[in-house]
Amino acid sequence: MTDRLEKLCEQKGMRMTEQRRVIARVLSQSDDHPDVEDLYRRATRVDPKISIATVYRTVRLFEEAGILERHDFRDGRARYEEISKDHHDHLIDVQTGKVYEFHNEMIEKLQTEIAEELGFKLVDHRLELYGVPLNKTADQDD
Repeated sequence: MTDRLEKLCEQKGMRMTEQRRVIARVLSQSDDHPDVEDLYRRATRVDPKISIATVYRTVRLFEEAGILERHDFRDGRARYEEISKDHHDHLIDVQTGKVYEFHNEMIEKLQTEIAEELGFKLVDHRLELYGVPLNKTADQDD
């Protein structure tokens, strides 16, 4: 079974070795934003012969081909996700590192308005919010 990332690679004329296919499948099945070490751990469960160097090279190749997007969520490691046609922003829990994807039309409209007020047409943007859970308990009332 070919997954969406493998199909994208093939459409771009990329030579797909079995190890690249495994890494592409692992990325397609990820519902988080893994770093290279996460990808390596997951890929070696499928093919123990994959080296971390192969994962680094493949991620770089996919990024250069416009298939993967690299993020730096201020935790000292590059994290990756498939480039999506649907725009979304990120909220990062600074305590756990968990990344929440969201889309908000009011924020999108405001960003466009700000760009126009400053004399620009917005062509791209990235929004990352960093926070900690509110976790209010009964004795933390305002």
